[in-house]
Amino acid sequence: MPKLGESIMEATILKWLKKEGDSVELDEAVLEIATDKVDSEVPSPFAGKITSILFKEGDVVQIGKAIAIIDGAGNGSGAAVIETPVKQEVKTEAPKQVVVETKVEATPVIAGDRFYSPLVLNIAREEGISMSELERIPGTGKDDRVTKSDILNYLQNRGNVTTQQTVQVEKPVTQAPVVQEKSSPVVQSVSSNGNNEIVEMDRMRKLIADHMVMSKKTSPHVTSYVEVDMTPIVEWRNKIKPKFEKREGQKITFTPIFIEAIAKAIKDFPGINISVDGYNLIYKKDINIGMAAALPTGNLIVPVIKNADRMNLVGLTAAVNDYATRARINKLKPDEIQDGTFTLTNVGSFGSLMGTPIINQPQVAILAVGAIKKKPVVLETVHGDVIAIRHMMFMSMSYDHRVVDGMLGGSFLKRVADYLEGFDTDREI
Repeated sequence: MPKLGESIMEATILKWLKKEGDSVELDEAVLEIATDKVDSEVPSPFAGKITSILFKEGDVVQIGKAIAIIDGAGNGSGAAVIETPVKQEVKTEAPKQVVVETKVEATPVIAGDRFYSPLVLNIAREEGISMSELERIPGTGKDDRVTKSDILNYLQNRGNVTTQQTVQVEKPVTQAPVVQEKSSPVVQSVSSNGNNEIVEMDRMRKLIADHMVMSKKTSPHVTSYVEVDMTPIVEWRNKIKPKFEKREGQKITFTPIFIEAIAKAIKDFPGINISVDGYNLIYKKDINIGMAAALPTGNLIVPVIKNADRMNLVGLTAAVNDYATRARINKLKPDEIQDGTFTLTNVGSFGSLMGTPIINQPQVAILAVGAIKKKPVVLETVHGDVIAIRHMMFMSMSYDHRVVDGMLGGSFLKRVADYLEGFDTDREI
């Protein structure tokens, strides 16, 4: 199981694309896996024939553990594990035949004989659940592990622990929600009567739902608004768009311009680019901007543009277009949706004038841009006030009021607006 990011300790096998005896090419997709972050395909690091599949669909596997063995020669003369394990012991079974056995070292997140993922421990810490209390929560994951669903269900019924434990213990392990939600990609629907239909959430929607509820429980949300005159940017983009598309082979949208302005404003107000750990503030030196993207399924994913402050507008445009395209076809890699420090969401792409976005934890702020609309605006000139038709847009920003006060939140939002309104219309890219 390949490394999928710093915070990801395990992944679920959704589907094997190959079976034992099948031949595979170098970098050919072998299986589909799922984490709390994203679904992705695992390519083969070798060419040859699959001689053994070590885990079945629906199994939760730790990072670094062998999941299949490939005969690199394709004729049984040699074997290679599909991914480098954490620790290897090599034994010679026969001439030219190498079998690799995997032993995964104990992870640091273990209490007694039980493994706890960083996500579960973070929820426990935020909700004030002690380790002794955590050990009493029945787990429905592999080897009785406590999953995110287990701890969230426990919190909902925390006042009646005995009842909750009895219900979960009596459940057969084969009905564990983690296995069902990740091993079966088919969305089940049950018609209750002639007028209503009950449809179970798909795996990604469940994760989104849990993440949104957790964010609202964690952060007291405050939202500030500002209106931006986008006329200079609209006219500049209309002017350079044909030339840019011909030269670069892609369109330039407003999103990279927004990201550029946000990155500049974060430089001015680094207190927005932080996360919270208890009563400690973690200031992030990297400026990694997440851009919320809608999927064809109706779900949402947030690819992250790393070090956005070090990229020019051409580079930002290429990154935005690439992520948006691959998000729509489910081709994003796990590390491309991690380590964001600030998030931008465009509610205007669906016609909304403004929105009150929910913070993407563990960040402390998220900015939403609305639709750009023509409207009459009063302008101050040297000859007095005039009414003119301008391209106007609302921006809103929700922020964590534990650590971001109105002065910082409002000042940052206004600075982003100032950068947009002060855009150099003579700029060449």
